[in-house]
Amino acid sequence: MYHIVLIPIDGSEHADKALRYALPLAKALQGEVILLNVQPSFHTPNVKRFFNEDSIHEYQEQLAQEAMEKAVAIVNEAGVTYRTKLRIGVPKTEICAEAKEAEATCIVMGSRGLSPVSGSLLGSVSYGVLHESPCPVTVVP
Repeated sequence: MYHIVLIPIDGSEHADKALRYALPLAKALQGEVILLNVQPSFHTPNVKRFFNEDSIHEYQEQLAQEAMEKAVAIVNEAGVTYRTKLRIGVPKTEICAEAKEAEATCIVMGSRGLSPVSGSLLGSVSYGVLHESPCPVTVVP
């Protein structure tokens, strides 16, 4: 069985901690890491009035690349096989969808991300993934 460890990356300190936690697990499983970044769709009437679809997509890709830059360097240093993935939409939904599509063995994620909105114990994204995930989830504080 080939193991896949899905790690949502948003550029936050919490995502960095989750990545560092997940790398020894991926090595022990002799598996692959998917570094997943989820960007908002920006498909609102006002945004569409001022920006074309290509500009929006280019901006989303730029934001994803910036968020993943440090994570890619850490994974390369660890010598773990990885791939990066960008999805557009609601983070908890897209994380769970990617886990299902990739047949991930597990998801390892930070307890909070960059969002200024936070729950009492867990961030709203990590809380949502815990309840909707098709595979085991490890939330790293």
